[in-house]
Amino acid sequence: METNYAVFGARRPSRRCNPVAVGSAAAAAAVFMGLVAFSGSNNDLAAPTMRIVSTASQPRVASRSVRCNSQVLAQPHVTTKSKEIFDEAKQLMPGGVSSPVRAFKSVGGEPVVFDRVKGAYAWDVDGNKYVDYVGTWGPAILGHADDEVLGKIKDTMEKGTSFGAPGVLENVLAKMVIDAVPSVEMVRFTNSGTEACMGMIRLIRAYTQREKVIKFEGCYHGHADSFLVQAGSGVATLGLPDSPGVPKASTQGTLCAQYNSLESVKKIFEDNKDEIAGVILEPVVGNSGFIKPTKEFLEGLRKLCDENGALLVFDEVMTGFRIAYGGAQEHFGVTPDVTTMGKVIGGGLPVGAYGGKKEIMEMVAPAGPMYQAGTLSGNPLAMAAGIATLERLSQPGTYEKLDKLTDKLINGIMDAAKEAGHEVCGGHISGMFGFFFTKGPVSCFADAAKSDTEKFARWHRGMLERGIYLAPSQYEAGFMSLAHTEEDIDNTIAAAKEVFATL
Repeated sequence: METNYAVFGARRPSRRCNPVAVGSAAAAAAVFMGLVAFSGSNNDLAAPTMRIVSTASQPRVASRSVRCNSQVLAQPHVTTKSKEIFDEAKQLMPGGVSSPVRAFKSVGGEPVVFDRVKGAYAWDVDGNKYVDYVGTWGPAILGHADDEVLGKIKDTMEKGTSFGAPGVLENVLAKMVIDAVPSVEMVRFTNSGTEACMGMIRLIRAYTQREKVIKFEGCYHGHADSFLVQAGSGVATLGLPDSPGVPKASTQGTLCAQYNSLESVKKIFEDNKDEIAGVILEPVVGNSGFIKPTKEFLEGLRKLCDENGALLVFDEVMTGFRIAYGGAQEHFGVTPDVTTMGKVIGGGLPVGAYGGKKEIMEMVAPAGPMYQAGTLSGNPLAMAAGIATLERLSQPGTYEKLDKLTDKLINGIMDAAKEAGHEVCGGHISGMFGFFFTKGPVSCFADAAKSDTEKFARWHRGMLERGIYLAPSQYEAGFMSLAHTEEDIDNTIAAAKEVFATL
């Protein structure tokens, strides 16, 4: 195997450079100990390209370069310990992971194993540092291991890690959610987004006394049987049309429409008159990559539901408190009947929630007959983390900062792709973003599926080797945090330019 290894700039690095990114003299010396063979090609900065020729006795190394003060410096990207741990994990857990997309199946190679996280950064077990744009898949909007959030958790932990009984922090977080989210007058906490969606679909069926629901191709609402029909996220990543083990009876009441197509929804309503309990969607798709709705589409869904006696449900597990303090419904000015939430409201701890109009939520036990329960629901540690997170997010300028950073990142990456002659499209809303390796535009899952996933995989690996951690799938959104800096964005765009030049 041969790995590209580029070294740029002969001057001594500035003392302001990050010592972790620059690497030690010993690491640099190891690179040149008889392992370097010159290539005749140059990159866009007219620097010599070198190749490290791997041997059986060498550790796994790959190119990694980080820009600092207008220089690009390199250090080996060694993942020996990650490989050892992941090899063991594959003997202990299915695929070596606790959630499928983490296995890097769609981008090739093997995942790096994290050791710790802080702020905008992650470190793997080999000591490599990354600028992280996954943010534990969305919750780390303040940055990883935020000191204020950790402090709140520690204070609460002194009182116990779980009650299994009512706690005052549930009231506090519930009031914050109700005050922020336009559709929510009452809320039920769960342990995950999947649990929230399971409770939600049972609730809307109980309230309307109808069984059929409309979802959209490529939208993911957790792994409950009813939703694993043309779902996005890990299902799209792994190329599974549906999941084995899901009974036909479980999905017979789930009808699929095309995202951003009101006509497809109208037809389903016409063909199933007075049988539709609700329309469920990600108001901004994040599980087929990042796909924006048109406001007309959301407004049209609201009207269709009202005309047909159905409930409109926004799955805001990803967008809630992420693209605006009041979620997508605040951003677009369209209010659903029921909302599911998760991720950000737990501040990095396991949490989910569903809420809506009081008359609907009072169907939930013990107030009403629709049963749903959970041993760890309303866990005090998760409530404390959520409260601390929302307190910070409610401060002025929060979402403006996220928008500014994300705008610079996504436009920088797309400009870099264009300069190198690659077709890439993308976009963002506040701190949520995504791009597709296709000309675009992308307005539904069918459009997203035209992406060059093989090219994305090569680009992803190149970015990883340069210390940039992105979602390991073309079909996942990315996330900005308040801990990211302008320098992080500049370094990421510089890395993107290098990698695009190699594709």
